[in-house]
Amino acid sequence: MISWNAPKPARLTSLAAAAVLLGTGVGQAQDSGPIEPARLSQIVKVLASDGFAGRAPGGPGEKKTLDYLISQFKEVGLEPGGEKGTWTQKVPLIRFQMKDNATLKVVSGDKTVSLRQGQEVMVNTQRPVKRVKIDKAPLVFVGYGVAAAERQWDDFKGADLRGKIAVILINDPDFEAQPGEAVRGKFGGQAATYYARWTYKFEEAARRGAIGALIIHETPGAGYGWSTVTAGNGQSFDIVRAQPDKEKVLMQGWIQRDAAAVLLARAGLSLEKLKADARKANFEPVPLKGVSLSADYTLTHSRADSHNVIGRLPGTQRPNESIMYGAHWDAYGLGPPDASGDKVRHGAVDDAIGLAGMIEIARAFQQGPKPARSLLFAAWTAEEPGLLGSEYYGSHPLHPLDTMVANLTMDVLQTAGPARDVVLVGVGQNELEDALAEAAARQGRTVTPDAKPERGLFYRADHFSLAKRGVPVLLLMGLGGGHDLVNGGREAGDRWVADYTARCYHQPCDAWRADWDLRGAAQDVQLLYEMGRELASPGLWPEWKPGSEFKGVRDQSAAARQ
Repeated sequence: MISWNAPKPARLTSLAAAAVLLGTGVGQAQDSGPIEPARLSQIVKVLASDGFAGRAPGGPGEKKTLDYLISQFKEVGLEPGGEKGTWTQKVPLIRFQMKDNATLKVVSGDKTVSLRQGQEVMVNTQRPVKRVKIDKAPLVFVGYGVAAAERQWDDFKGADLRGKIAVILINDPDFEAQPGEAVRGKFGGQAATYYARWTYKFEEAARRGAIGALIIHETPGAGYGWSTVTAGNGQSFDIVRAQPDKEKVLMQGWIQRDAAAVLLARAGLSLEKLKADARKANFEPVPLKGVSLSADYTLTHSRADSHNVIGRLPGTQRPNESIMYGAHWDAYGLGPPDASGDKVRHGAVDDAIGLAGMIEIARAFQQGPKPARSLLFAAWTAEEPGLLGSEYYGSHPLHPLDTMVANLTMDVLQTAGPARDVVLVGVGQNELEDALAEAAARQGRTVTPDAKPERGLFYRADHFSLAKRGVPVLLLMGLGGGHDLVNGGREAGDRWVADYTARCYHQPCDAWRADWDLRGAAQDVQLLYEMGRELASPGLWPEWKPGSEFKGVRDQSAAARQ
């Protein structure tokens, strides 16, 4: 049960009745209430059509995408929520491209050994420089590179990393914990936390003043093989930052496990022993004595502007307090033709269907009582290259984050029909999941946790840009595991996920289809609509649960919510 700071409002009987999609949970789907599957389908059909050219940020389809979203926001009665009374927020992006001339050398004593880019290592930079040149920088093994006060864990112990290269293990300190070890379960076991993410590790190294950071790649801990690390071919993206030299290390990248073992051995160290030591709370950074690394490579960088689209439904009583719905508008644009000759990576399920859900939620709110708190509807750009549109908003918010009640995000909804459950990504984080369970129960459904929490999906969608700034968030993502479908059960749900990810994810195959059954997607959208209805009541402030890595951030702004 949610322990919010005020009594819950009375249930809206019309909403509750409309939300009952499955009667006993095993019967036939009924009326989907305010959220109509046919409308979801029509919006996806438009956004995923050839004329939108795969909706790449800065690509030929961006203007058409923005114009369509704005027209839909206007049609459902929203007002502009962007910059200076407009519908958009400009997002300055920067593209980095490594040249094929990287040389990296390990020096130990009188021996010099080269590390091959793309084979033993894969490095880049996200500072806007033309050349990276590092001359014999010392290396320091920093365990998992984690500083987590709420878990009483600090891998750094005050070590001075200025001018040094941090060598870091992937995943969390308890990912490989053995029975009886004190760290076992301290970071969620196999379920990844924020600290497991490579982005966090690079950011923490930069905060500590390191000149570079190398993460040791191991497939189980990373959740993907070396081919994924090298898939970008030296290309990466970021938002334009005011102080990139403080927010980004000069050189960041990965080193193959076997190459890392050899590197550590040159300093007389054992990778396996260091991994065991790093699972202890008293671990301290270990310098690689007598070993240094030199790097020299050039790159190009170019600037391109894209845009978030933001609509607003102002609150009638507390307009400065808000609930935000979010989905990303970008996909992968044009690419190599598939077997049928299709070059457009349409992005229908990922994530035109999330946009459709958001538009239909806005329509439903306009048809009912006006909310006491404001509602924000954010269509993010540049999610695919790294959550960049939402990250820019997080660092340049147009509406205060301290009084943002929640962010509710849709990124991939299943198209295989009504389900007996809803799949939740990120179980155990905050009280919004309790509200989700209550709303699902009113539909005759249950909540099923993400099937593979070790993949860290909770940290790989746009809601995360708000979460790390303290805003309570909830993510519905169809990739979190197969639903228990009315027609076929969990097996059919798992089949849908496997088929979509194997054939269509980020491919031209991710296109609109007339034979979709979007009643299940409408169920999930309806849940978020109901949750928004409750959250719009003044005085309700969902909290992060004890142990969440984001609770401390939110607590710092508690006075703004008194």
